Amino acid sequence: MNITPTYLIHMFKQLVILLLFMSSSFIFSQSKINISGFVYDEYAYPVPYSSIGIIEKNIGASSTEEGSFSFFITNNELGDILEISSIGYETFKISVKAFTELTEKKIILKEKITELKEVSVQSSKSIVKNALKKLKANTLSSKHILGMLYRRWSVEDKICRFFIEQYIDVVDRGPSYFVDGFKIRHNRTSSDYRFVKNLQSKHSLYFMQWNNPLRKGISLGAYKWKKIKDTNYENEEVVVIRGAKKNGELITLYIGFDTFKIYRIDKYTDKGTIMDAIYVYKNNNQNKLYLSYHKREYTFSVKMPDQIKRILLQTGKKPKQYVPAAYRHEVFVLNLADYSKNSKSKGDESNQRDMTLYKLDYNQNFWDNLSLPPETKFYKKNINELEGLFDVPIETQFKFSNSN
Repeated sequence: MNITPTYLIHMFKQLVILLLFMSSSFIFSQSKINISGFVYDEYAYPVPYSSIGIIEKNIGASSTEEGSFSFFITNNELGDILEISSIGYETFKISVKAFTELTEKKIILKEKITELKEVSVQSSKSIVKNALKKLKANTLSSKHILGMLYRRWSVEDKICRFFIEQYIDVVDRGPSYFVDGFKIRHNRTSSDYRFVKNLQSKHSLYFMQWNNPLRKGISLGAYKWKKIKDTNYENEEVVVIRGAKKNGELITLYIGFDTFKIYRIDKYTDKGTIMDAIYVYKNNNQNKLYLSYHKREYTFSVKMPDQIKRILLQTGKKPKQYVPAAYRHEVFVLNLADYSKNSKSKGDESNQRDMTLYKLDYNQNFWDNLSLPPETKFYKKNINELEGLFDVPIETQFKFSNSN
């Protein structure tokens, strides 16, 4: 057989076509499928902070305060089971394929009434003590990476004036330890309308963990413990116990009665500055808890800058000595992965500073393709305040504030 140049060119073209076909087939087979919908109770009320996902593969999300959820899967997950669970409700299961075929993407959870017999209930303090004792065993305490979407709004004079959003790889070992390290992968900000521009001494991620009672440590004797209700989660009876300090600080723990797992923590303090926070945990495929969602608001006051005082005086206005301010935070864990020394998910913890001072190139493609959670009421409130200052949509602010 004579191999001519014409024959080689023909074969090369055929090979290119074959490779392109194989490549497109692979891409198609791995194409993203959006799983989104709403979780309601039997009375059509939204069920917040539900866990929705494919447990065996650690894929999923938490529902917002409005009951909405959204995340991506591939064709490989169409044969898997979607599991929806929430404190106080029966767990609901449906195949992923069946869910995608629903006309209305609504999940209805049935309330599960639980009432523990008083004779079987330990003292509230004893239950909390056992839960803290088993904290390490009940949570994912080996090194792992949380793919975290961290949002922070800066509030001055009771109006949101700046927004920063970061995607961070966080090397964590669960609430029995402090964060081992982190790496900021992507960053974007709104326009900056602040006039005080208060800066934190460290990344907000560290204040998130320091304000978590589980990481900071709970002194049992410092609180007066009281059971406030019984409920359930994932077929386990759950006791809701509130601890109150003499100074008014409150923490509320949602504890599994059989496993002593702590599924949720609420914290409120009012010591001149106000802190209101929620931490929600969910099970991974090894039945170990890891952080899923966090929200907090920290309200304080800052001294009015001298240059702003001078401007106000020049315009005939009397300046305030202090300006009411706040940081509003919302955190979603979008991905859970095993830790490897080669993952390069650490490094930014070694040079601590306010999260706005980490400079990264803006990658619009990343944000366009990220499985962003649905907009919560908390998110909409802050963005509406920010957009309302000068009627500039947040997407326009992103475009002009983050161009490289």
